[in-house]
Amino acid sequence: MSQEPTHGPGTTRKLAARRRREIVAVLLFGGGPIFESSIPLSVFGIDRQDAGVPRYRLLVCAGEEGPLRTTGGLELTAPYGLEALSRAGTIVVPAWRSITQPPPSAALDALRRAHEEGARIIGLCTGAFVLAAAGLLDGRPATTHWMYAPTLAKRYPAVHVDPRELFVDDGDILTSAGTAAGIDLCLHVVRTDHGAEAAGALARRLVVPPRRGNGGQERYLDRSLPEEIGTDPLAEVVAWALEHLHEQFDVETLAARAYMSRRTFDRRFRSLTGSAPLQWLITQRVLQAQRLLETSDYSVDEVAGRCGFRSPVALRGHFRRQLGASPAAYRAAYRARTGRPEGGGERAPEARADQAGTESTANCTAHTARPERGERGDRGDRGDRGERADRTERGVRGEHGKPDSDTYTPRLPSQRGRTPGRAP
Repeated sequence: MSQEPTHGPGTTRKLAARRRREIVAVLLFGGGPIFESSIPLSVFGIDRQDAGVPRYRLLVCAGEEGPLRTTGGLELTAPYGLEALSRAGTIVVPAWRSITQPPPSAALDALRRAHEEGARIIGLCTGAFVLAAAGLLDGRPATTHWMYAPTLAKRYPAVHVDPRELFVDDGDILTSAGTAAGIDLCLHVVRTDHGAEAAGALARRLVVPPRRGNGGQERYLDRSLPEEIGTDPLAEVVAWALEHLHEQFDVETLAARAYMSRRTFDRRFRSLTGSAPLQWLITQRVLQAQRLLETSDYSVDEVAGRCGFRSPVALRGHFRRQLGASPAAYRAAYRARTGRPEGGGERAPEARADQAGTESTANCTAHTARPERGERGDRGDRGDRGERADRTERGVRGEHGKPDSDTYTPRLPSQRGRTPGRAP
């Protein structure tokens, strides 16, 4: 998806006279990962004018006293300190060393001051935690590595965290997912500043695609939850749910196992994970279906049953919403990409009927089949297109009046607003 970058809440600030948009400051800290740190240095710090890439002026700044020791034990000495941020029109925070540690207050003050003076602030991967600590993400959409997104949402509830996107452009504040997504965002910045031709020329030099395809981070999600839940009593309930995804149960069942009311369980689960329990459960079932489609020859109907969905219609609806394709199309694309032939995966002995015919019949009836009355008890399994939209699928409003972190829906290209980082 592509759209013109637009600004988020608040008034767009004019860039201060002493700042220059072509001056890019990269803010480094000790303990930072070397890969993420090197991305903006390579994109903005090398002269590639011979290839048609406009030149930026790079300022590498230390966010704290050096020397800065990176992952792997390398020591860096930055040529500039925080004072150099006052000249930059763009400031990049590549990563933060630990999501459990607060960033230095002097660096946070410098970032707030730069933002007040109209600078564009970019957080790559866990750099979003630094921007959030400075208060720059309050009321704004943002992303980070999917593994840390629940922690970001929990620690900074005013931030609209969307773990599905590769990057989010909210005008003067931009954030990206982990590692390689930082390249995607930096290319997006070049494209925004100088056009698609310049970004394409840079991508060719870096030997990366100018835009990555649809799918965002969703294809990389797994069953991981924030480390904080490991010692919480809810960890046992979560573990039980993951082991019994093939059974049909709902959030009320989980609340009962936790000896809590549904309302208390919802609040407690959200405080630990940054996610609504119903949406988490749906996501886990979709991920299980994704694995079965990749590794087995079960029909779509069988996959739905083995993932706890009450009907193939429900699976198709949730699968398409989360992964952007039908289960059958996803399996076909996966097999074409990996070269895996049919018949090479797990298969029930009683279910060796022709899969193509089964899925064809299911697809033909998907638009007319309506859930049985018993299915209406599980609001997460509504899949018929005539059903009233489930509020969790459209983005439930949380306690702070914002969409849940795992149900935030990016605006469509025809709308003015937030810019997600999915390629068209």
